[in-house]
Amino acid sequence: MALLFSACQKKSAPATPSKTAYVLQHDGLPKPNLPTDNPLTESGIELGRMLFYEKELSQDNSISCASCHDQKNAFSDTNQFSIGVKGLPGKRQAMAIFNMAWNNNEFFWDGRAELLRHQSLMPIEDPLEMNETLEQVVVTLQKRTDYQWWFKKAFPNTPEINSLNISLALEQFMHSIVSNQSKYDKYLKNEIQLSASEERGRFLYFASYNPSDPLRSGANCAMCHGGPNFENDSYMNNGLDKETEMNDPGRKAVTNFSLDLGRFKVPSLRNIALTPPYMHDGRFNTLEEVVAHYNNGIQISSTTSPTLTSIQQNGGLHLSLQDQKDLIAFLNTLSDFELLSNPDYASP
Repeated sequence: MALLFSACQKKSAPATPSKTAYVLQHDGLPKPNLPTDNPLTESGIELGRMLFYEKELSQDNSISCASCHDQKNAFSDTNQFSIGVKGLPGKRQAMAIFNMAWNNNEFFWDGRAELLRHQSLMPIEDPLEMNETLEQVVVTLQKRTDYQWWFKKAFPNTPEINSLNISLALEQFMHSIVSNQSKYDKYLKNEIQLSASEERGRFLYFASYNPSDPLRSGANCAMCHGGPNFENDSYMNNGLDKETEMNDPGRKAVTNFSLDLGRFKVPSLRNIALTPPYMHDGRFNTLEEVVAHYNNGIQISSTTSPTLTSIQQNGGLHLSLQDQKDLIAFLNTLSDFELLSNPDYASP
């Protein structure tokens, strides 16, 4: 007998529900090290997708996870600071959440969440974001017949609607979001060629900084944003502020180590042209501003990356205006436009 849902319920049960394993397609990226206690399943990911777009997770039913992590913006927020249910801005720029399956060093700019499942619940209770209690979220979802059905399908051995299963479902969905179809990915597979400007930018991106040989010196970007996901699993101080001008302690607020002052998570540069503004506080609106910062705007403090300190002490990267344009042209090749419209990640 078919289940009948009320008009306010948004996701019906499929005719043939599946608890089968989900095969993560990651061509061009290494096999991810996913948590063994929360394997990806078709029904788990679908439940997570429903919850990701569910505005009833917020106090006034006005925002969802997707409100601050919009698919059309590569799952980021183009506002400097996301606006919560009370109209209050957050304290840091919302990070993009694709390729989370390859994140191996905690979550958020300061790494305060060990696992993605932990990260998924924190915005719900944050007074600047959804400003709701997990207890009330559970009560709300328990009243929904569609969610009762989906939690049973996603977690048949422990089908309760509780905060743990909510977090596990959200973790599964976010782990399923993969970005690997950029122009540069296709270049690596010899499917397309880069333009002369993009190729020059590629050289500058990967080449090391060498002030004694300006013609062969690069921008050294791959030192921090390397590997197939264009990041390095580290927390670094990239010279945004002098020590006396730092308003945000960064990683130090979590570890209480003085060496972590002003250090923030090094994000992936995939889709960087699609996810402005930039830095943890969204201070830069354009890639031109970002490149100018690294070219000759690094502020030296006790915890600034030694490599960046050395570059600044040697007068900066010495990139010409054309060099900077070429570097940005390469960064644009990291944009994955298929990600923006993939129906698997869209609102159900």
